[in-house]
Amino acid sequence: MRIERFDVFTFSVPFKTVFRHASASRRRARNLIVAARGPDGATGWGESCPRPYVTAETVDGAAAFVLEHRDAMAAEIADVESLRAWIAAHQDAVDRNPAAFCAAEIAVLDLLGKHEGLPVEDLLGVDRPTAEFHYSAVLGDSPWPVYLRQSRRYLAEGFRDFKVKVSGRLRRDRRKMAALDSPQPGRSDGTLRVRIDANNLWRSADTCIEHIEGLGRPVFAVEEPLQADDIDGFREVAAECGTRIVLDESMLRVDQLDPVAGEPDRWIANVRVSKMGGVIRSLDVAVRATDLGIGVIVGCQVGETSILTRAALTVMQSVEPDLVAAEGAFGTHLLQGDLTAPSIMFDRGGALAAAEAVDAGRGGFGLTVDEQATKGLELRGAQP
Repeated sequence: MRIERFDVFTFSVPFKTVFRHASASRRRARNLIVAARGPDGATGWGESCPRPYVTAETVDGAAAFVLEHRDAMAAEIADVESLRAWIAAHQDAVDRNPAAFCAAEIAVLDLLGKHEGLPVEDLLGVDRPTAEFHYSAVLGDSPWPVYLRQSRRYLAEGFRDFKVKVSGRLRRDRRKMAALDSPQPGRSDGTLRVRIDANNLWRSADTCIEHIEGLGRPVFAVEEPLQADDIDGFREVAAECGTRIVLDESMLRVDQLDPVAGEPDRWIANVRVSKMGGVIRSLDVAVRATDLGIGVIVGCQVGETSILTRAALTVMQSVEPDLVAAEGAFGTHLLQGDLTAPSIMFDRGGALAAAEAVDAGRGGFGLTVDEQATKGLELRGAQP
């Protein structure tokens, strides 16, 4: 199949609520959208969420990367085999610009699948998503009234798995933990599973350990408590607090599993399709991690549309039933508008039946892109 051209867009949509954590505060999504155009009029759609504090990328820089390489990609990529070859030949560039490449790769996979009339999973040789996944409730570092309202809503909706963004202020974080364990009307009995995300908040393992031990409740995992790639410091935190460490900003490439390969019970890899550089690279990391016995969380960037939600389902199915947790599928629970109709999002208790979320008969990722929503896309660097 010949790719006629790539069109590059940015998409900005407000959130229904402000989302805060230690590295950023966001009121809206600003995402990179790529359209791969086929000769038969078909279009493959891709998305990524470049974040400076995750991969050192900006949306503008990511758009520039795709514009720079789009002619070469169109000329050199015709199927999955040549897509893999392009990734291998440009590994250093993709390593430096994973979110940028992610949007282009998802668009290519979607177009190839539509051209062949096959789901993307069939092209990649992995299982089609069929499981019912249960997503984590994610609580940002919001002002107390907002946090309390959101946590109570999650509990009332039957969520049992929580990820809480911590602030580093012990009194504030203790209060957040206590709110999850307070009796609530209509709440069923059962133990919550709680993990915290520090977003590289602390520089000292001792300070981090003191904070975690002062939270007043056990947590089963801590995500990126220290500066990225401080593996020795992470080990110290894990040993002293009796918890597992989730690698996120420290897990961008498959080779970053090597330093932790001998300690599977200590680590969890957070595989977010946007930061990994697309579905193929995400699958490489997820499968390698499970082969090593390391747990996998398939995560998300705040503000993803249903395009990335659908791409993540491919990765989630590849490691099911060994998936530790899933994040995302917020759709219009968070966004004022989505790019697909309907929006792919979790239901009560975080449940999402993958087989019902998309139409496998459509080929590619099986999504129906809302043409009205695409009118809100900002075209970047139009082809002459």
